[in-house]
Amino acid sequence: MGSRRSCETLILEGRVRVNGRIAAELGTKVVPDRDKVTCDGKPATPSHDLVYLMLHKPAGVLTSLSDPRERPVIRDLLPARGLPRLFPVGRLDYQTEGLVLLTNDGALAHGLMHPSFEVEKEYLAKVRGCPTPDDLTRLKAGVVSDGERLRATQAEMVRSGLGSAWLKLIVHQGRYHEIRRLCDAIGHPVLELRRVRLGPLVLGKLPKGTWRRLTPVELTGIRRACLGAARRQAAGRSHTPVADSRPKGMKIRTASPASSPRPRGARGERPSSVTPRPAFGGRAQAGRSLRNSARRPKRER
Repeated sequence: MGSRRSCETLILEGRVRVNGRIAAELGTKVVPDRDKVTCDGKPATPSHDLVYLMLHKPAGVLTSLSDPRERPVIRDLLPARGLPRLFPVGRLDYQTEGLVLLTNDGALAHGLMHPSFEVEKEYLAKVRGCPTPDDLTRLKAGVVSDGERLRATQAEMVRSGLGSAWLKLIVHQGRYHEIRRLCDAIGHPVLELRRVRLGPLVLGKLPKGTWRRLTPVELTGIRRACLGAARRQAAGRSHTPVADSRPKGMKIRTASPASSPRPRGARGERPSSVTPRPAFGGRAQAGRSLRNSARRPKRER
C-alpha cells in the first residue's frame, strides 16, 4: 500500500475500512485470512513475495520514493516493472552515498532500523584536516551535539593526505546526521561520506547507481543479526536489577550469630550433633551432691 506514514495518513482520513467499518485508530490489528481490509473501496492485499535488494546510492539522490521538488530519488534507479513496492531501510542524507537496503519485509526493516537493536553501520568519511589520536579517542568516548550524546564504537584513521584524511567509523545508534555531527564536534567536518556496511551486509564493489538482490547467505546473515540483537535486548531487560525501595540511608538490622536461637531437636532435646557436657568425678561427684543436699536445713512450713 505504501510507507508507514502514508498508510497512517490514509487511516486518519477515514479511507481505510476493516470488515466494512472505518478504522478509527492507528495500529488496528487484523487477521489477513479472516478480516477484509479496503482502501477507497478497493481490497488491500499484502504481498507474500518478499524481496531484498542492495542499492549503491550515489550522492545527490534522495533516499525516498518520491519528492515534491522533483529531485532524483532512489526509485528512479529501479526498474519500472517486475518488482513489488519496496521501501528503504533507514536513510542516507542527500549528499551521502553508499549501501541502502530495500525490502518489503516490515519485520526485518524494523529490526535493522530500531536503535535498541544496535545493528552496526560502518562508514568511510573524508574529513577536513588530519585528526589526532586524541580526536579519535574523543569520538569513541562520546561527544555532545545539540543536547544529544553521540559516540562511535570504533574510529580509525584509514589514510591521510594533504589537508584531509579518511576515517573508518562504526556506529549503531542511527541518529540524525550522526557521522557529520561527530566529526563537526572534533573540528574536522565531513567532505565526503560513504556507508560501506550495514550489519553483515557489505557494499563491496557494487557500482554507484546499481542494485542487486541479496544472496541466500547474505539474507541468512542479516536475519541472524536481527534475531541476535532482539535476544540481547530481551536478555538485558530480564537481567535489569530491581531498584531498592527502602528510603535512602535506611539500614537493615541483621541478627548476629550470638543472638540467633540455638537449634533444638524433637521435644526440645538438643540435636545429636551437640556434644553433652561431661560429668566430672563420676559416682564420687554424685555422692558429694547427695551429702550436700542432706546437710541443708529444711524450710519451715
